[in-house]
Amino acid sequence: MTAAAPAQARPLALGGHVADAARSAAYLAAGLGLGVLALLAVLGGRDAVARVAELERRVANRLLTARIAAPPPVTSTPIEWRKAALLAAKLPLTAVAAAWPALPALLLVWLLVHAGEAFAGSDAYLGPWRLATPLGIVLLLLAVPAFLLACGALSASGSALARLDRRLLAPPPTSAEAVREVLAERLGDRTLAIAYWLPERELFVDEHGRPVELPERGSGRSWTAVAHDGRRVAAIIHDAELPARPELVEAAAAGAVLALDNERLKADLRARLEELRASRKRIIEASVEARRKFERDLHDGAQQQLVAVSLDLQLIRSATREQETKELLDETIARLSSALAELRELARGIHPAVLSERGLLPALEALAERTPLPVELEVSIGRRLSPAIEAAAYFVAAEALTNVAKYAHASRARLRAVHADGTLTIEVADDGVGGADPARGSGLRGLADRISAIDGTLAIESPAGAGTRVVVTVPAGEPEAEEP
Repeated sequence: MTAAAPAQARPLALGGHVADAARSAAYLAAGLGLGVLALLAVLGGRDAVARVAELERRVANRLLTARIAAPPPVTSTPIEWRKAALLAAKLPLTAVAAAWPALPALLLVWLLVHAGEAFAGSDAYLGPWRLATPLGIVLLLLAVPAFLLACGALSASGSALARLDRRLLAPPPTSAEAVREVLAERLGDRTLAIAYWLPERELFVDEHGRPVELPERGSGRSWTAVAHDGRRVAAIIHDAELPARPELVEAAAAGAVLALDNERLKADLRARLEELRASRKRIIEASVEARRKFERDLHDGAQQQLVAVSLDLQLIRSATREQETKELLDETIARLSSALAELRELARGIHPAVLSERGLLPALEALAERTPLPVELEVSIGRRLSPAIEAAAYFVAAEALTNVAKYAHASRARLRAVHADGTLTIEVADDGVGGADPARGSGLRGLADRISAIDGTLAIESPAGAGTRVVVTVPAGEPEAEEP
């Protein structure tokens, strides 16, 4: 049913245990400082708890390999209470966890110090024995078990704290994560991963549908294939040093084969959704580029020609002396100016030139100035974002402010655009009549479609008589570097 990739030669396990102990010691040292910060966060409220809990999650993942997944965008109250409980107990728990490994560590230091004195030829005595070379050798031999004991105590403390962090910080596991956890527990490998086979695409993917490369010989990782009814289902990727024999890996895989086959179907669906999402993103980016090209063609072509014609007409008017001709030319110039204004407005609606040339901040400033009611503007972006995200943000703000001007009967509006922690937030609020309903018009539905195409979300709060608030959040990554 299964076939295991040949395991590689195992290096000494001592190095791994020492590395685990060193990471645990670094975590305990950092944890004491985090404990003080955690107590302050508990007093600071929900946002402070969330920020410090996220810092704790990252430190635990980096130093303890805790493998705690990031929380979902909206967390429930029980999860927040668990975070607060962990942060409140962080300092005393870390102090206790650091105290008992400190005993063998102090013993190790004591033995090494006296061994050094013995080899240095000290005239001091240790009890009835003089600190000489023979006693130094004995002390060094005793330091070996003290060192191993200290490493074991540190690793045990780190493992216990990692389990606590996983219990209190990790979001509820998905079914795929539950299968992986069961196999990891059975085989004793916390680094175990599962790759699901998609026969139509002939590739392995993870539970999110992203492609996975199986480990190669010499990488320190190995894998075991899983099949069901003659069909390849998945591959279990594990440590090449896994103490379990290949037949035990196969037996664990056989026990979970039905669950793995079910998760493979889910992974296939997620892979298709990921392809659809990538396709929609490419379509949006192509649409933005087409808009920019169309706007450039209008600006460099038709608009320039009309401006040149307007200048020619003004020169003709200045050269003629007949009043009737001047009046006719004035009327023609006025109509031409009106046509130019409409053409500029059309080009701005297709894609504003200021957005392409100078970025989102100047474009939003120009938008606020053109809105026929006072707009309070707050923008904190700093550097350029991708063209697709800037275009989506601009048109969301433009559509929302247009709705305010047309339907809200508001006296003022507020436009806020903030880029922080890899997320762009656009907020448009007014003090109008409220009662906006996306189901009654295509404008808000169009905004939702545009935002969802780039993995964003749109929320509308519009109680009757209390104004409307439109909030859009878009994953934007880090800002692009400014061009010199």
